[in-house]
Amino acid sequence: MKRFILPIFLVLAFILTACAALQANKDQPVTQPVLNNSAVPTTNSTPAASGTDSGELVRTDEQGAVVFQVTPLSLSTPADTLDFDIAMNTHSVDLSMDLATLSTLSTDTGVTMQATKWEAPGGGHHVDGKLIFPATQNGKSILEGASKLTLTIVKVDAASRVFEWELK
Repeated sequence: MKRFILPIFLVLAFILTACAALQANKDQPVTQPVLNNSAVPTTNSTPAASGTDSGELVRTDEQGAVVFQVTPLSLSTPADTLDFDIAMNTHSVDLSMDLATLSTLSTDTGVTMQATKWEAPGGGHHVDGKLIFPATQNGKSILEGASKLTLTIVKVDAASRVFEWELK
């Protein structure tokens, strides 16, 4: 009989501890993670870029093991460059590549530009940076007369990722 007292005591202590923890958390709100069950690849709709909220400009691509979120930063204000905020997240791919060499920007008027600079940390699995393109070609704004802007990024755990914006 004595050999059963210690195991029974331990089981009882465990149960009481678990019940006390549940009671302590009873008054706290329960939160559950939100799962994204969207199909891969996912690309947001294409609202007009001029004069819209930056949240409406975000484009997402979930091909392969890398999730991209791309936001244009300077479409509605004239500048020397067209800048894009790029967020890449993964748990299995090294993101140390130079996106400037893998990215092109094109318009529906036939203009295509290579990125000139990728400003970002040197790598890792969660990288945020700025991708920079020239805003002019031959002294003329590449957005002049364009109604659609397309950013294409190749060879980042997918053959090609395409992000589009309608321009006003």
